[in-house]
Amino acid sequence: MLAIYAPFVLNTTFSFEYTVPTVAGFAQRIETIRERFPYLVAEQDGRIMGYAYASAHRDRAAYQWSVDTSVYIHPDAHRQGMARQLYTTLFDLLRRQGMYNVYAGITLPNPASEAFHRSMGFRPVGVYENVGFKFGAWHSATWLQMALQPHEPDPVPPMLFSDLPK
Repeated sequence: MLAIYAPFVLNTTFSFEYTVPTVAGFAQRIETIRERFPYLVAEQDGRIMGYAYASAHRDRAAYQWSVDTSVYIHPDAHRQGMARQLYTTLFDLLRRQGMYNVYAGITLPNPASEAFHRSMGFRPVGVYENVGFKFGAWHSATWLQMALQPHEPDPVPPMLFSDLPK
């Protein structure tokens, strides 16, 4: 998975990280997320070709029903439906957990990611202009959101992913 992510760090502004995480650091990120949220991997012929995950949108209690999501696909697997399959499964699991809102941040310009997220049902909610500085320039990011389910007037706190019935 780190091999899929590293080129995004090193060669694009799609990740605002400057350096590729260590294997141990990346593994720790995954474990931290998996305590609360799904972290999915797609394989093709025994080779990891993509992954998707959710993470907390914000730390305050009132945000507990909202998550941020990311999906990364190996270039050899682009346009094969893998990102859609990962997100579809991820969103189903998040609904089962009791989540209501899903958000995605995309560094601009990235027409392919914007089109993909819109095709999944996301809608734009705003742009953070010049929010990140990388490769000697300022970059803006658009934020998109999607409701996972109808909003209840008195929602039950979401379940941990590890507590979901199998």
